[in-house]
Order: sequence, then structure tokens, then C-alpha cells
Amino acid sequence: MKKEIDIMENEKETNLNSESDKTDKETLNESEEKKDQSDEMISEESNNKIEDSKDKKIEELTDRLMRSMAEFDNFRKRSEKEKSQMFDLGVKSLIEKLLPVIDNFERGIESALKEDENSSYVQGFEMIYKQLLNVLEEIGVKPIEALGKEFNPDYHNAVMHGEDENYGENIISEELQKGYMYNNTVVRHSMVKVVN
Repeated sequence: MKKEIDIMENEKETNLNSESDKTDKETLNESEEKKDQSDEMISEESNNKIEDSKDKKIEELTDRLMRSMAEFDNFRKRSEKEKSQMFDLGVKSLIEKLLPVIDNFERGIESALKEDENSSYVQGFEMIYKQLLNVLEEIGVKPIEALGKEFNPDYHNAVMHGEDENYGENIISEELQKGYMYNNTVVRHSMVKVVN
């Protein structure tokens, strides 16, 4: 009987041990599950932080790219404008140097017409003169209209004043030197005589 009691007690202890083992295992499993859940939450948070930092980095890089593209576009426009201005400045300088030659052509033709109007020499000069004026007109150079027009200080330079019954007050009665414009910019003002 004592043996039986000992066996029964052993069985109880074994059962208790096995139940405690089961409880320990369940507790261990639960703690592992909690740990896994917390690890998942931490990894989700870190993934969210990583994604947020990536989004911020993408935004920052996109902004930098857009600014760089805008700066380059502005640089390109500014360069084109400067290039155009330099070209216009060079053309204007060349025109200023050609104008005295044109003036001399006009004087030479005028004096030659007084002597011999039908000379082939005079006609040749007139043709060259007209060709030169056509070339200048093609690049945008035009003479300023002055004779019979109202005096405008933006286009005319009054070097003489006089009286003339054929013209009204402040009207140009004589053009002493032709003025020229290049693309709506005055290259040389017309030298004129104005009626008072």
C-alpha cells in the first residue's frame, strides 16, 4: 500500500510537473508572441520612419532638381539675350562707321548729277548707292523721315532755326544730314533746320 501511495504521489508530481511545464511553455509561447508582435510593431515603425525619411529625401531632391532646371533655363534665356544685345551692338557700331561713307556717296552723286546727269559713271554710282541702301534696309537700317515733319528731339537734332512761310511752326524745313535707325533704335539723329 505504501508503494501504491508513493506511486500515486509520483504520478501527481509528474502531472503537476507536466502541468507546470505546460504552463511554462504557454507562458514562454505567449511571451514569444508578444515579443514577435512588439518586434513587428518596431519594424513597422522603423519602416515608416525609413519611408518618411525616403519621402523627405525624394522631396528634397525633386526640389533641388526643379530649382536647378529653373536656374539653367534662366541662364539660357539670359545668355540668348546677352548674345542678341552683343550682336545688335556690333551691327550698330558697323552702321555708325558706314554712315559717313553713305553721306559721301550722296554728296558725290549730287555733284556728279550737276555736271553730267546721263553719264554711265554717275548711273553706276547711283546703282551702287541704291544697292547699299537695300542691303542696309534688309538688316533693319532705315533713314529717318525729316523734311516736312514736326520736329521730334528723339529723332532730330536741330542745328538751325529759321523762318519759312511754306512750313508751319516747329516743322523741319531742311535736312542737313540724314538720320538712321536700326530696329527702332536711333543710330544717328537727323541734323535739321526747324521753322520758328
